Amino acid sequence: MTSARLALGLVLLLAGAALPRGGVAVAQDAAEAPASPAQAAAPAAEAAVPPPAGGTDLAYGAYQRGLYLTAKNLAEPLANLGDPAAQTLLGEIYSRGLGVRRDEKTAARWYEAAAKAGSAEGQFRFALLLLDGKSVPQDLAKAQDLMKAAADAGIPLAQYNYGQMLIQASPTSGFVAARPYFEKAAQGGVADAQYAMSQIYAYGRGIAAPDLVTARRWLVAAAVNGQDTAQIELGIWLINGKGGPADPAEGARWLRRAAAGGNPIAMNRVAHLYKDGIGVAADQAEAAKWSVLAKRANNTDAALDAFFRGLDEAMQRNALDAANRFRAS
Repeated sequence: MTSARLALGLVLLLAGAALPRGGVAVAQDAAEAPASPAQAAAPAAEAAVPPPAGGTDLAYGAYQRGLYLTAKNLAEPLANLGDPAAQTLLGEIYSRGLGVRRDEKTAARWYEAAAKAGSAEGQFRFALLLLDGKSVPQDLAKAQDLMKAAADAGIPLAQYNYGQMLIQASPTSGFVAARPYFEKAAQGGVADAQYAMSQIYAYGRGIAAPDLVTARRWLVAAAVNGQDTAQIELGIWLINGKGGPADPAEGARWLRRAAAGGNPIAMNRVAHLYKDGIGVAADQAEAAKWSVLAKRANNTDAALDAFFRGLDEAMQRNALDAANRFRAS
């Protein structure tokens, strides 16, 4: 196990994130859609309305209801007066093209203003832009400083990203410094941080010795939170009784969940489960279907290839038809 196992990648693109009033990223309601082109083209005269009392709250409220142009018009005068929350909100609106034409440079300008004003969310967002180096010149040192500031202010995604930065800067000793940040991010619900904590405890990175029981607990948290790699590992751990009692049926359930989500490794494992009857009743048809899906996803397996060749033509044809009907959940 090398430190690369934990290098899950910096969160550079957060297209599925929305900003709540409190400043912590949450998933945007699927019912919220960007404003129509007609809304985006509405006269800018609305923005001339003087900022009302509690204007930032009103702007965030409009944003959360999907009234993006209204949110922009409410936030803009406040942002021009130096309100960091309004500046962050405008950065989000322009970065994602919500109710306006997408404009990454304008978004960067507002995020930078919010960061300079001390907004933790603004610091986090601007740090991501500095890492990416597309809408602003790349500046890794400044990005790390801002990411640390946002992490220390309690932004879970910043805590996870800053932990990654520490490990990338020092693959051997970085785990000791990164672990507290990963743990805070994990406690804040970041699935990748929960998985990172499982690996730290599984392999004793930055701690005195491995602790498989704690590692399994973090695997459960990450798996429940939708992290597919954690779902695969948890499934295998449950089947083998690693870090706690064996439960092949529950392990198979987690592997099937990851496979249903489209993970090629999980598809391969599920094919073997059905082929060998581990945690599930043996089922050649299911094994064949999952072996086809895994192979189509470039996860080749000589044993599964041999198994498939040993089936009669009708079963092979049915497996191909079932694979063609599969849609990842």
